[in-house]
Amino acid sequence: MSVTPLVASLLFLAGFFGGLVDSIAGGGGLITLPALLAFGLPPHQALGTNKFQSTFGSITSSYNYVKHGGISLRAAIWGIVFTIIGAATGAQVVQMVNADILHWIIPFLLLAILVYTIFSPDLGKHDSRPRWTQPVFYLVFGLGIGFYDGFFGPGTGSFWPVAMVLLLGLNLVKATGYTKVMNVTSNIVSLIVFLIGGNIVFLPGLCMGLGEIFGAKIGATLVIKKGVKFIRPVFIAVVLATTLKLFYDNLK
Repeated sequence: MSVTPLVASLLFLAGFFGGLVDSIAGGGGLITLPALLAFGLPPHQALGTNKFQSTFGSITSSYNYVKHGGISLRAAIWGIVFTIIGAATGAQVVQMVNADILHWIIPFLLLAILVYTIFSPDLGKHDSRPRWTQPVFYLVFGLGIGFYDGFFGPGTGSFWPVAMVLLLGLNLVKATGYTKVMNVTSNIVSLIVFLIGGNIVFLPGLCMGLGEIFGAKIGATLVIKKGVKFIRPVFIAVVLATTLKLFYDNLK
């Protein structure tokens, strides 16, 4: 892949918008992964490079949420531990097997999330009573979503916040903040596995990663200042776009 000044600029822009969207509602990979594929990277290298560049954005947005958004790393420790295990396993498995089965399962799960969110206008407006304890929740979802993020990825930023709102009783702003902590965990772990497998191309990843930093900082700041009313329409739009893209890819 030849990185000319024009290509570097386009990668930076893709990273910026990917980081902006991802820090608000997840789904930044809808922008960044197709961009890497469009510039000629083969699928496994595109997946690995996308993990590399997205780590810049997820670290930036996580830092902003921890600093200004009222979330605690100590409260997320079980999620971090189990997400590490799940993501490492998923990233290792995806480099050895075909992920086609997930292409059909995930769009229907996202469609269910979309319908539920649209018809639940008060979802995540306020904290509520938790239905699960944190250790049990993070055992199930840390392993499950962590594995999925390492293995495939699209929709991860939608599964986490909805699960946290419904089962941990968090409001949507807090759930979005904790989602970024889980995302940065799975990104770093997956990145290490892809690095060992030799599936990261650094120069395009760095160009895109610089854009991610700026986009993620702006997006996280907007969420913290504007709250649930700002997240909800963006979240619905991102889940809809992800669902439609996955269905389209499957039917091509």
